[in-house]
Amino acid sequence: MADGSSNETRKFPSLEGCPKGGVVSHTRDICVAGSESPPRRFATPLQGGEFIKPEILSPAGDFEKLQFAVAYGADAVYIGGKQFSLRANTKNFDDAELRKAIEYAHAHNVRVYVAANIFAHNADISGLEGYFQSLKNMGADAVIVADLGIFDIARRVPGLEIHISTQANITNYQSAQVYKSLGASRVILARELSFSQIREINDRVSDATFQTEAFAHGAMCMSYSGRCLLSSYMTTRDANKGDCAQPCRWSYNLVEEQRPGEYLPVYETERGTYIMNSKDLCLVEHIPELVASGVSSLKIEGRMKSAYYVAVATSIYREAVDDFFKCEKLYQSKKAYYKEELQKTSHRDFFTGFFLDNAQPPAQTYETNTYTSTHNFLAVVTDYDPITMFATVEQRNKFAVGDAVEFMRSKNSTGDPQSPVENVAKEFSQTITEIIDIKGNPVTSAPHAQQQLRIKVAEPVQKFDIMRGRI
Repeated sequence: MADGSSNETRKFPSLEGCPKGGVVSHTRDICVAGSESPPRRFATPLQGGEFIKPEILSPAGDFEKLQFAVAYGADAVYIGGKQFSLRANTKNFDDAELRKAIEYAHAHNVRVYVAANIFAHNADISGLEGYFQSLKNMGADAVIVADLGIFDIARRVPGLEIHISTQANITNYQSAQVYKSLGASRVILARELSFSQIREINDRVSDATFQTEAFAHGAMCMSYSGRCLLSSYMTTRDANKGDCAQPCRWSYNLVEEQRPGEYLPVYETERGTYIMNSKDLCLVEHIPELVASGVSSLKIEGRMKSAYYVAVATSIYREAVDDFFKCEKLYQSKKAYYKEELQKTSHRDFFTGFFLDNAQPPAQTYETNTYTSTHNFLAVVTDYDPITMFATVEQRNKFAVGDAVEFMRSKNSTGDPQSPVENVAKEFSQTITEIIDIKGNPVTSAPHAQQQLRIKVAEPVQKFDIMRGRI
């Protein structure tokens, strides 16, 4: 440990009944030792089969976010091109960047799904088939579509896997069956479904060639699966083409037309109420129910959110799912920890959405439309010298000598056999004792965005590890 630093790591109790090796298989409510790799086929537990271990699907609004998703344990990422993708205000990827992203992800055994999920007007149709063919040639693992016409065009490209977007509002097994019969390999279910409804859909339609995906974490929309005209009506920004202004997050007062000046009692403060301002979905405490529902993929919302958010959310859902498949007792013992970690990144109040049969009241945040977080993203590690124990970092928010900080380690820091810091704690805390600028001069603080610096660290770190501090 470096002199003058404090080093704290979180420890969890040893749990009797958890297997010491291999991966557990969950059949009904029984936890037993299993094979080295969990099954990927669908077989419903109530029929005596094994649960699917769902993939962790992370958002990647640009190449840096994709790198963080990969580093922190995503099985797959979803990205958008410059055309045809909802989320017009993300950086998105041009053709060269798409190719680079796919090559990078595949080099790390991560799948890439490319969103083309706008609701198309006539002017949008030209060029779609060529675009899909180019995605197939680049090696995209699937495209995500919502519009039936775009779906039909995507089907013309041989071998192109097609996922149906949540924007298609799939809320029943009959709709899922139709898309299956038309050639889709996966449907992304509407957020407005309960665990039991998802399970029934999977019981009826899922098999080795057809899967379901469900959102597990992130922002919710006040409109049915995002099909909303408020933004277009109020700001001329079309939500169904990826340019939502989020008027549902604005503050409102309600006045009846025939009673001017008479405010109806819907406000929560003297300034009005955020009457349509949904809380954020968080299902990390319901991994067993998600697994039992039969979904093959757990989706994290947030292509427009920060790289830090992507890293934290990916890391925690990766850990939670892995823990559950090691032993449910281990998972249950860490539920409070998962939630605490997710609160360290930008979020609104959490709730479980519609998954427990109905949106649990209160489902809206009435007091404010702002995000909260317990920690700030201070820097990302770009290099490490094991001899001097100095890490090279890129600054993201101001920090200084004497600050108490926490390092969050990426996937490779704990599980990769090639990692120099294999099998160490996922996080550690210390006080910053030394900061050196790129010219070799000691400095007391790091005030400049993306400033390159070297800092003394208490334990080994590596590229993509994150330094953060309590707000």
